[in-house]
Formats: sequence, structure tokens, C-alpha cells
Amino acid sequence: MSTIATKANRTDAERMADPNWWRQASVYQIYPRSFADSNGDGLGDLKGITAKVPYLKELGIDAVWLSPFYPSALADGGYDVDDYRNVDPRLGTLEDFDEMATALHGAGIKLIVDIVPNHSSDRHEWFKEALASPKGSAARDRYIFRDGLGENGEIPPSDWDSVFGGPAWERITEPDGTPGQWYMHIFAKEQPDFNWDNPEVHEDFLTTLRFWSDRGVDGFRIDVAHALTKNLEGALPTKADLKAKAHGTDGFIDGSHPYWDRDEVHEIYAEWRKVFNEYNPPRTAVAEAWVHADRRARYASPEGLGQAFNFDLLQADFDAAQFRTIVTKNLAEAEASGASSTWVFSNHDVVRHATRYGLPVSEPTEDDEIMAGAAGKKWLLEGGLQDDVDVELGLRRARAASLLMLALPGSAYLYQGEELGLQEVGGEIPDSERQDPSFFRNKGVEIGRDGCRVPLPWTAEGPSFGFGANGSHLPQPEWFAAYAADVQDGVEGSTLELYRKALALRSDLQSGERLEWIPNANPEVLHFRRPNGWQSVTNFGTEAVALPEGTVVVSSAALEGGKLPGATTAWLFG
Repeated sequence: MSTIATKANRTDAERMADPNWWRQASVYQIYPRSFADSNGDGLGDLKGITAKVPYLKELGIDAVWLSPFYPSALADGGYDVDDYRNVDPRLGTLEDFDEMATALHGAGIKLIVDIVPNHSSDRHEWFKEALASPKGSAARDRYIFRDGLGENGEIPPSDWDSVFGGPAWERITEPDGTPGQWYMHIFAKEQPDFNWDNPEVHEDFLTTLRFWSDRGVDGFRIDVAHALTKNLEGALPTKADLKAKAHGTDGFIDGSHPYWDRDEVHEIYAEWRKVFNEYNPPRTAVAEAWVHADRRARYASPEGLGQAFNFDLLQADFDAAQFRTIVTKNLAEAEASGASSTWVFSNHDVVRHATRYGLPVSEPTEDDEIMAGAAGKKWLLEGGLQDDVDVELGLRRARAASLLMLALPGSAYLYQGEELGLQEVGGEIPDSERQDPSFFRNKGVEIGRDGCRVPLPWTAEGPSFGFGANGSHLPQPEWFAAYAADVQDGVEGSTLELYRKALALRSDLQSGERLEWIPNANPEVLHFRRPNGWQSVTNFGTEAVALPEGTVVVSSAALEGGKLPGATTAWLFG
């Protein structure tokens, strides 16, 4: 590889001290309850993660993003937080957290944790105090309480729906036992929304950011970063009014939605940026902000969070034209904002891309949830039957897409199990064992997100495929055995070895934050070159195509007579 300047001579310590480490990082998302169970209680835990640090090191990632591990009733997979500065005792202790952080850092791996600032759990001390306090009290002002409409306040303050289905308001019983006010919850009723007009809320989250930063956390992923600030003054619009404007010419790109993507939210992130910059190197942050592309840059600005997820590739079909348009647009946006772009195909909220790419293409409708994409959404609505998936094609396309993504400038976000080529678990999960609130609130309509949260298969044999000694909190199908890490370890051509090889090369080859598109007469082929001569070529079609000059260093599938077969990506240099 002498023809390309590499970063291989940098030590772990040098990389860990680099304030710009996040700009080109490979970040691996861990859903703690489904990663590795150290004590046999069926739930993954922090000690389980610590035990797998050698695996993560060998995989070649730069950072781990840890989904919520805080005390929680699990009304929404841990995103209903009881205490922002502690560890769920089922997952471990603060000492276990420190041990895990030390192990990761010792392996040269940064640590990013989830922060959930839009809402708490209904078991949070503040919310319990609010329920025990009278109307108009300081305790209630930390949340969004409103009087109901109607003669006796029996009608919710608005007819808005929550993201998980059902009303976005829940009525409480007052301390004297009478029906009382309503509180707002964009998500589950167990997740009351904070009132970010209250200074106490601001100060408490600044304390939380410092608490984890002082424990060695390197960055934060901000859950629903676009939902914190709200304007609920006066008569509230109906959901019909909101829908009509959302589908209008300009939608809500002026920041006028009552609770999504309001301009005032960036005042909060400017406060947070000051805290991040108190540390050396500065703490990083990435926004989960499902907003119009024209609004994304403010979340990613250096004065704010610094980076924002773009989910455009996640929503795209396996299509050359769509990929090129999305990559070009997002690199331009990142350059304009001073951030680096982010790329993601799978996470804890969406159908795994190895399954999505094996489904027939579906046209999106105005009511499709972006979290699943049109094809994945349709599959979930129809029951998620594995027989409907072309597993071989889906995995082949997923490998090709992932290898293309890992060649792009910016941060690559990976979801646990995708390095195993893991498929989504669909209709095999019995209703009685499901956990996702979206399933229960929309029962009979969709099967929810449990299928991407099924615990990982580490071994083909043994209890829970090596996840833990006594079962797993979500059932694992028998076909998981074929995807287990131990049957792929060291096997040339396995998905695990493909990811290991690609991530090692990516770490060495990343240079600059631009790419050059190389013209190709075949519209099914995407070919680009990075500034140091590193090339990526993807064949989105079905027929094999000729490769450009250069040495192939990795490919997502075997070449055919020196040609690049369909649904395959190859990297070249020279």
C-alpha cells in the first residue's frame, strides 16, 4: 500500500488526543440490553460490553455509541429515563461504567453516550414531585402541564397524536383524588416532556453533561434533538392544520411548528457547546434531528452540537442515482456548515438494511414513517414474514452498500450485528414477548422495532447463541446460528471478516473530506476517488462490469473473471 499515504503509524494515544477524531470516525452503536449478558439474567449489561472490548478492538472501530443504560422501566427501551446520572442496576453500577470506559479507552476506542433531553420517565423524581404538587407549582413547571378543554377539563388541550400512537396528552389525578390537568408526551405516556422554558431544566442537563464528561465520556448522541423547545401559547392548532401545512409548499421550514425543529432549540445547544469546550479534547455531539435538509446545518454547526445525523441513505433504495444525489448533497451541506457528514444504514429504530434490501421496492406515501423507509414499513405492516425477504440478495446489497459507505468522507455509524450480516427478526416474535410501545399502542397495525433489538448471536452453539447463560429478553430465531460471530471468525469472505478488513483499511486510508466522481457510461455504476488516490466502485446493476485500472484491495463479493459483478463494491488503489 506504499502508493497511498496512510495513518497507520499513529498510536492509539495520538488518535485519542486528536480533537478532530470524530470527523472521520467509525462509530459502533451498542444497544446494551441486547449486546452481551454477563450474569445470565437475560439482559445485556455493562460487564458484558467490557468483556467484548477485544472483539470491538479487532473489528477496528474508532468509537462506541452506547444507547441508554440509565435506570428505566423500559417503557421505551431505556429512552424513558428515571435518573440521568446513574446506571440501571440490572445493567451494572457506576463502577462498572468506569471499568468499561477504561477498557474501551485502553483499546483506543472513544465512548459516546445517549442523552435524552426531550422527556424523562414518569418515574423520575421531578415528575413524581409534579404529580404530588398542586396546579401552578414550581414542580409542575418543569414539565408541560395544561388544563383540559370542555366543561370539566375532560378534553385534551389538543387532538395531537403521539409518535407511538394514541393521544399526545395524558390526564392526571390530582393529589386530592379529582381528575386534573393534562401533561404532554410526544412519545409514550410514560415519557412526559420537559418544559425547556424552565431554567432548572437547563441547569440540570448541564450538570448531567459535566457528570458524564468528568467520567471520561468523549461525546454525546442527542435523542430527538429537534423536539425540546415548544410554543404552546394561545389556541393550539389541530392535527389536521399541522398536517395540511406540513404537506404544503414550504412545510415547517420556517421553524413555526409548535414542537418540532423550532429555532429556539439552538440556544440550548449553544449553552451545551460551552460545556463541551471546557474539556480537552472538547466533547463531541451528534444530533438525531429528523428535519428538512435545509434545517440540518444549524444542528451541526461548530457553535452547536457539531454534527447531525443524515438518514438519507437509510431511506434510499439500492439505486445508483439516489446514492449519488444523496452523497453529493450531504457532502456539500457538511462543507457549508463546517461539520463532517454522517452515514448510517441501520440502528435500533429501523429495519436492518440486510433485510430492507431484500424486499421489493415500495413507493412511499405521505404517512410513511421515515424511521422504517417505505419497503421496511410495508413489510412491518404486513407482519414481517421472513419468506417475503430475498435473504441472499439483501445481504449481498447490504455488503456492497456498507463498503461504499465506509469509503465516503465523514463519520460512519454502524449498528451492532450488521457486521455479522444479521437479518431483521420479523413475525417470529410472539405478541406476548414484544416490548416496543409502538406495537402495543398500534396493536394489529405494526409489529414495532423489536426485530432489530434481538440479542446478538455470538456462538452457533450453547444457550442464547452465546449471548448469556439463561436465555434472552427477546427470543432469538434458530436461523441466528448461521450468523454467529464464531462461525464467521477467520473465515475468508464472511461478512465479519469483510467489515474487519474494510475498517482497518478505512482507518489507514481516510484523507481529506472530499471525493471526486469518476464518470462512467453505465448509469448503474458509481465510481469515486478520494484525494489520496483511493477509489471505490459500486455496481448497482445485475451484469458484471469492467473495473478501472488499479489494485483491488477489498471487494464485497468475489470478482468474476476480473470483472465487478452485480450488487458489489470494490476498493482499488494505484
